[in-house]
Amino acid sequence: MDGMGDKATLLETARFVQQADRDKSGVAAEEARRRLAAEAGDVEAMSVLGATMLRRGDLDGAEPLLRAATTAGDRAAANNLGVLLHQRGYPDEAAGWWRVAAVAGSAAAAHALGRHHRERGDEPAAAYWLRQSAEQGHVLGAYALADLLEHRSEDGVEYWMRAAAEHGHREAAYRLARILDLKAEEKGVQGPGGVRAGPKGGAQRDGSNRSGAHRSKRGADEHRGAAMARSDASEPPAGPESGSRQLAPADEAEQWYRQAAARGHRCAALHLGAILEKRGALKEAGRWYLTSAKDGEARAACALGFLLRDAGDLKSAETWWLKAAKEGDGNAANALGALHAERGEPQTAERWYRAALEAGDINGAYNLGLLCAARNRGQQAEQWYRRAAYAGHREAANALAVQLLQSGDAEGAEPWFSKAAESGSVDAAFNLGILCAGRGDERGALAWYGRAAADGHTEAALQVGIARLKEGDEAGAERHLRCAAGGGSPEAAYRLATLLDARRPVPPAHELGEPVVEKTECEEWYERAAGQGHRRAQVRVGMLAAARGDVVEAANWYRRAAEAGSRNGAFNLGLLLAREGSEPEAALWWRRAADAGHGRAALRLALLFARRGELAEAQRWSTRAAELGPEEVAARATRLRDAVRQELTA
Repeated sequence: MDGMGDKATLLETARFVQQADRDKSGVAAEEARRRLAAEAGDVEAMSVLGATMLRRGDLDGAEPLLRAATTAGDRAAANNLGVLLHQRGYPDEAAGWWRVAAVAGSAAAAHALGRHHRERGDEPAAAYWLRQSAEQGHVLGAYALADLLEHRSEDGVEYWMRAAAEHGHREAAYRLARILDLKAEEKGVQGPGGVRAGPKGGAQRDGSNRSGAHRSKRGADEHRGAAMARSDASEPPAGPESGSRQLAPADEAEQWYRQAAARGHRCAALHLGAILEKRGALKEAGRWYLTSAKDGEARAACALGFLLRDAGDLKSAETWWLKAAKEGDGNAANALGALHAERGEPQTAERWYRAALEAGDINGAYNLGLLCAARNRGQQAEQWYRRAAYAGHREAANALAVQLLQSGDAEGAEPWFSKAAESGSVDAAFNLGILCAGRGDERGALAWYGRAAADGHTEAALQVGIARLKEGDEAGAERHLRCAAGGGSPEAAYRLATLLDARRPVPPAHELGEPVVEKTECEEWYERAAGQGHRRAQVRVGMLAAARGDVVEAANWYRRAAEAGSRNGAFNLGLLLAREGSEPEAALWWRRAADAGHGRAALRLALLFARRGELAEAQRWSTRAAELGPEEVAARATRLRDAVRQELTA
């Protein structure tokens, strides 16, 4: 066995590698020379010729040569003899020769022996031999060791996965990226996952795989026999001070995804696309999704569909969703269902939602519930919601609770609201607040509103703001009202403006020729609420404009409020028109306001008709004003009514 060490790397040197441009006759001539040398007893020639024939698949021709070279002490031949015997179906005899070669220092044989022991369930022996292989720099040994350590939940997984990845192992690069991704998530850095709401109807997208143990078929470990016949040793792995380790885990994960994707790993391409999409690099993300999808990754085809939909290319999106759905992607089937639902094709939508459910995507059941509810099939909707809710779908639990509440079963609804809220449903937390408020439990309502508000629920933030105002906590109220107003609530914007308005100093009287004062923050919030159709805000904006002397803008806002049904808007518009000399039109708006219950508008009408001498009308409206109030208006209206009555009876 002394000669084994001298010939350990024969198969890895360029000495026996044929040049690409050498013609067939040259190859045949060299093989013939090697055969002559082998027949003359040259151990090196026997080993190399045997390996060549093994690669070619000529097992009968390779075996005697490899046995002869092994007997002469060539460890590479011993390793390759083990490969040959394993291919013939003699794993135990193969393991014996691998052991001989591994003891003599063959990293490839140690790797093969480790894999043999793992297949037999002897994990301690597998770990020993795989470590021997990995420590000699064998790439496959490093990867196999990392895989075993991960399976056994032992330390060293990242180190050995990195060692394999740094030497070009595609699957190791992908799995190292996954490890780094999970590490980034544990540190509180959001990973590259791309879960996003899909089309209307509850379909969701998932641009990344969250399972660290997932492996691509295409990225699986190379065929053992071919790898063991190919090499016997390799360079040692890069040390722990590798420059890439200076990066943050999320950034380094991206680099490894990129390396694996560049080598054709379809799952890595999918993850890389998700990272780039999240960053806003949509064109590059689309290219990686396309690469992954063309390699057969259904999730990438689905993600590409969402990307195309967002870009406005619905036709291409549908094509990729269809491809992904046919390959069993439930998310894509949901997207197709939502697409057909939007087109008014409920039967086709239902078929795709059912396909999603059959593919194991519980969103299909939830979407079927939404579809049935939209078609007024309440009982079926409840059944689908219940099915999804029992499977842990939080929004289905919330929808089921709403369904039960609408049918009058508040007692049955509350547990489902609670389950959904505890699972993270913001809408369910808000609905629980409404439920508590409805039965007078203000403390419980505020607690649930606060929970929903903390997760960004606009209406919940408004309710908390209102509660804080009642308690006199202006600072807390302002904080929540700002959140709700920023989220688009016109009521919150109006209440926030009112709060800020009460703090500002009284503006000086407007004089002709005075420069226009810049609008305050409260005015900006009033205008935001007014622009969203808030009638009281519209009236207030009109009043502020009138105070600035801008009659045209004031009239515009009063008119918008009045036409939307605001009696104050109608009254103020009447005042403005009357001051401008348009008393007949003013009377029309006062009448509209008075008919809606505005006491001052009724009093104005009574005074107007009294001046015109239309005493019967004046009496009627003064009586109406006295009924409507408020107190000072009622007092004036009563005096006017009595005076008109005396005049009528005189």
